[in-house]
Amino acid sequence: MKMTFRWYGQDDPVTLDNIRQIPNMTGVVSAIYDIPVGQVWPIERIQALVDEVHQHHLELEVIESVPVHEDIKLKRGHYQQYIDNYKQTIRNLAQCGIKCICYNFMPVFDWTRSSIDHVLEDGSQALVYYQDEVSQLDPTKLTLPGWDASYTPQEVGELIVAYQQIGEEGLWENLAYFIQEIMPVAIECDVNMAIHPDDPPWSIFGIPRIITCEENLDRFISLYDDPHHGLTLCSGSLGCTVHNDIPALIRKYGAQKRIHFAHVRNVKILEDGSFEESAHYAKCGSLDMVDIMRAYVETGFEGYIRPDHGRMIWGEQGKPGYGLYDRALGAMYLGGIIDALKGK
Repeated sequence: MKMTFRWYGQDDPVTLDNIRQIPNMTGVVSAIYDIPVGQVWPIERIQALVDEVHQHHLELEVIESVPVHEDIKLKRGHYQQYIDNYKQTIRNLAQCGIKCICYNFMPVFDWTRSSIDHVLEDGSQALVYYQDEVSQLDPTKLTLPGWDASYTPQEVGELIVAYQQIGEEGLWENLAYFIQEIMPVAIECDVNMAIHPDDPPWSIFGIPRIITCEENLDRFISLYDDPHHGLTLCSGSLGCTVHNDIPALIRKYGAQKRIHFAHVRNVKILEDGSFEESAHYAKCGSLDMVDIMRAYVETGFEGYIRPDHGRMIWGEQGKPGYGLYDRALGAMYLGGIIDALKGK
């Protein structure tokens, strides 16, 4: 298992030198964030990123993420050109030593929260999703860090209507087409494609979401019969509903060798189905973090793992969910569990 840390490039307040000082860290996962969605990532830009990470004695073998253009998800407009561009980006990444690509197929919006700086009882700040607050939001005016901000409110509204019209089955059909197109290239390049589940794993603003539960993960896996076609199993995304048993999912798909990237974090599920992101420590949230890590150890998981979102603690200012201190604590906590389970 390779412990990694998400790094947002030179503009990230968390530096590569900071990350290198975390004892059990092997490398970072990153991306090129200023290339418009749908365009090919140039080899020169990829290699420059890889070289910068290597200069700090860290690995860069996972890209998170290569965004999928909305035209692909809707199978409209220039979707085929965007798919061809995606294929070329896979080839370019492989040429620079990338072994795993994380991506998602969430319509319009990436991860969604009602607040990114909610003050918890202990004084730390965390990302939260409160159902009553989300229901009052205007999705055409909503922006969160990491979202594609190139769309106008009118365009967002039009996208929402378009997805409502194609529904879940239409989205499944378009995902299946995309997978059939890109997987031969990924296999040829020996790159693992790891889809990230929807966050949260239910429909928001009337927009269909499909990577949400065991039944749908089974359906996704069945789209292509090759181990390069797999999952980013995110405990925080799938685990923010009581209907998903995260250790059981890990044991099932881990045994199939379909988990390529593990996002591990804890969440506290509230009575109305809302949730708060918590410290990784098991007693702070609703997930059995020890059993989650036991499932990875039992299934012989040898892929990439990272402590996912963290709170802002000790007065740190930075990218919401991606401060240094709480994620570093999470990495050490998870590493300690692994060592204990392996009897080291």
